Amino acid sequence: MKFLSFTCLLLASLAVHAATAPKRQFYEIRIYHIGQPDQADRLHRFLKDAYLPALHRAGIAHVGVFTPIAADTTYAGKRIVMLIPYQTVEQFTTLNQTLEKDKQYQTAGRDYIDAPYTSPPYSRIETILLQALADAPLMEMPTLKGAQPDRIYELRSYEGHTEKISRNKIHMFNEGGEIKLFRRLGFNAVFYAEVLAGANRPNFMYMTSFDNRASREEHWKTFVEDAEWKKLLAAPEYKNNMLKNTQYLLNAAPYSDI
Repeated sequence: MKFLSFTCLLLASLAVHAATAPKRQFYEIRIYHIGQPDQADRLHRFLKDAYLPALHRAGIAHVGVFTPIAADTTYAGKRIVMLIPYQTVEQFTTLNQTLEKDKQYQTAGRDYIDAPYTSPPYSRIETILLQALADAPLMEMPTLKGAQPDRIYELRSYEGHTEKISRNKIHMFNEGGEIKLFRRLGFNAVFYAEVLAGANRPNFMYMTSFDNRASREEHWKTFVEDAEWKKLLAAPEYKNNMLKNTQYLLNAAPYSDI
């Protein structure tokens, strides 16, 4: 009888935890590819004056807009990167319908919306859909003190050889404690998320942030020298669980929420 009562209490506790635990957000990383010099200016005007205000009216807050740092000769001036958080996947799938009903957006964004085929505001749009990892279910706003133009946002993509191997790397971040390590070392992470749809699957991505370039270098130096990281790196269960690590260093646009 006592065992049965204990089991019932345990199940009830787990049910309450499941009901109160924060749901894992979804994220869209949208990358505008720019082919003409004037496209960047047009896009920034559209995003600042029309798109972000419309997202805010739709209940979508903390939208990030970023550009590659000037030292990135491959992508500087050729990409604008957006990070859009969604509470549900339905919010993502119905966004276009929501915007079509927003008269303020339709007016403010007319130059972009009605752009002729002879003068498009971008070359292509790349979209990546992600879901937050279990140990970081919600986006976190960074607490940075450096001057806004100097701040560095680092977007990383970790690709796995197979789906199973990629899940092992994600396990390393969740159950293995790598997310907790990043938090302890003050990396000011914005999100950690698994890619559900995108060009480089299987992979997951995360974004950390720093006051400036020197702060970034110092944080990573501390990370690789940390005893906990060395122990995690040497764990046999996490050996050979990454195919490729791609890094993008970004600056936030002046009007970005993040």
